Amino acid sequence: MRHKATHAPVVVITGASAGVGRATSRAFADRGARIGLIARGKEGLEATRRDVERRGGRALVLPCDVADAQAVDDAAATVEQELGPIDVWVNNAMVSVFSPIEEMTPDDYRRVTEVTYLGSVHGTLAALKRMKPRDRGKIVQVGSALAYRGIPLQSAYCAAKHAIQGFNDSLRTELLHDRSNVRVTSVHLPAMNTPQFRWVKSRLPRKGQPVPPIYQPEIAAEAIVWASEHDRRELHVGLPTIQAILGNKFLPGLGDWYLARNGVEAQMGDEPQDPNQPHNLWEPLPGDRGAHGVFDEQARDRRWELQLSIHRNAILGGLALIGGLAAGLAWSRSSPTT
Repeated sequence: MRHKATHAPVVVITGASAGVGRATSRAFADRGARIGLIARGKEGLEATRRDVERRGGRALVLPCDVADAQAVDDAAATVEQELGPIDVWVNNAMVSVFSPIEEMTPDDYRRVTEVTYLGSVHGTLAALKRMKPRDRGKIVQVGSALAYRGIPLQSAYCAAKHAIQGFNDSLRTELLHDRSNVRVTSVHLPAMNTPQFRWVKSRLPRKGQPVPPIYQPEIAAEAIVWASEHDRRELHVGLPTIQAILGNKFLPGLGDWYLARNGVEAQMGDEPQDPNQPHNLWEPLPGDRGAHGVFDEQARDRRWELQLSIHRNAILGGLALIGGLAAGLAWSRSSPTT
């Protein structure tokens, strides 16, 4: 069901041409948002624009590589000139390389860092430059369970997501110190059914796949929109994300052991990988890739898991109340009568 907001927000989404960014653009369009669409691929951006306008939103196409800080700032200026003051900035753009560490190159690491980590920094700086003087606005960082728990074969991406976490912690404390009403929220995602597994640079012997359970990008989009409207420090989407974060906090050595045994094979399917397959590390691939990857048969919505995360405080409070009542009842039954 679509919900039209009383105030149509101005939103900027990086990585908007496909995957989670594409689904998020549609979700904001359902609220009548005016959306600045940032990505490198023009065909995908134009397709996203059509999606947004069909759903009642307004879209501005902004071809841009988020690794270029000046280009990101220029895009932000164009959004404010054409659509109005930015209310929400969503940092979602990413690239990755699937490869054992010993086969990675310095250029691989540099490029993934420039897009996935520094792209988020560049977006945040462009947003802060405009939001801070107005003393309002929301920055949503699209994170991952891998921001807390590194896994084999994705060292560059895991490192970049870890870096964003450190950057966010610094940013939050500075905003609190300044008593700013600008807010930042991290939305940490599980394995998603997005097109990246067929366009990522890969040195694996077989085609890459998300580690099940797999979630549809619309779940991520719903979480991002909710986070933009609420003051939550972090939103953990899906039970696997919660399990990975808690497991790494309390039993990191067990996680090392488990991933050493299972983490490599779990990220590969049965089809052989073409070593000459085109990838998007340096340049966007042509065409419109859409929001979904090739794992629709395995992916499910699992909206109830998102609702658990969204309503966690009420659920925990209810459980605590039930526990207290049960303890009180047990105590009263065991107390001697006088």
